[in-house]
Amino acid sequence: MSDLRIAVLGVGIMGADHVARLTSRISGARVTVVNDYLTEKADALAATIPGCRSISDPLDAIADPDVDAVVLATPGPTHEKQLLACIENDKPVLCEKPLTTDVATSLEVVKREAEHHRRLIQVGFMRRFDREYAQLKALLDGGELGRALVLHCAHRNPAVPQSFDSAMVVRDSLVHEVDVTRFLFDEEIASIQIITPSANPGAPEGLADPQIAIMRTVSGRHVDVELFVTTGVAYEVRTEVVAEKGSAMIGLDVNVIRKTAAGTWGGQITPGFRERFGQAYDTEFQRWVDAVASGFNVDGPGAWDGYAASAVCEAGVASLNGGGPVEVAMVARDSIPGA
Repeated sequence: MSDLRIAVLGVGIMGADHVARLTSRISGARVTVVNDYLTEKADALAATIPGCRSISDPLDAIADPDVDAVVLATPGPTHEKQLLACIENDKPVLCEKPLTTDVATSLEVVKREAEHHRRLIQVGFMRRFDREYAQLKALLDGGELGRALVLHCAHRNPAVPQSFDSAMVVRDSLVHEVDVTRFLFDEEIASIQIITPSANPGAPEGLADPQIAIMRTVSGRHVDVELFVTTGVAYEVRTEVVAEKGSAMIGLDVNVIRKTAAGTWGGQITPGFRERFGQAYDTEFQRWVDAVASGFNVDGPGAWDGYAASAVCEAGVASLNGGGPVEVAMVARDSIPGA
């Protein structure tokens, strides 16, 4: 069977990583088309890949007959139109989060895919493919710890761009813990509150950092998340589940612990998200390529998961602006046949 022919739209940091991944580490696929609003960047990248072309219009790239499937690494505001084009052209697509940038358009994408009667959209919540998260999920599903009651999370970045604002902490960072909560607990999030402690003096002016998110699931389980995106240290993501018969934690970076004659003790912290979740991205892409090749198209979070995350994050931004808990407004999944 011939390799899957893939178009990668958006070849910034993430998109260029995905092109390299598909070209060198993923079997059964090759990149035949690249696109970016910076056409010179796309042209230069295409020239380094045998059999690859640069197409300046993203909708033309999706419709191109030399494309079997699409990877979207474009800015969030462009996703709605591009996802609808993938549906119209019957092209499977792996879309980096967010599905879209607001709840209404995310729901419209869910409805349009359901009307198409064929699942095409997978959303790039890569933590579901990380070995540690997979082990934690298996532990919970196996019942050894009993019913999970509480989830404690920490999400720390060394730095963010100067353009990063307080709402982006919710939409770009917390969104991963939102999906992790739904993945581990197998239920929706009912409410969210964002608390803003004293701001880090080293954060860009006007950025509320750190933030604390408190979420409650529909069955009443508690989730708290420390979000601190300007630590100046390294990249740290930790997740602890407390259950009725014990607890479990991942993300401790304990590969090598050293003690030295100088009286120091410790190891190394992961410098960035690409190093921490490189394996997860590779696994995600290989499983997606295999799913598309087999005709199933989706092996992981789909359009509904993207919509649910958008709904929680929108409520989170409302709480950030208003200060109190906010109920998450979502339609019932069974009200959309096929969703």
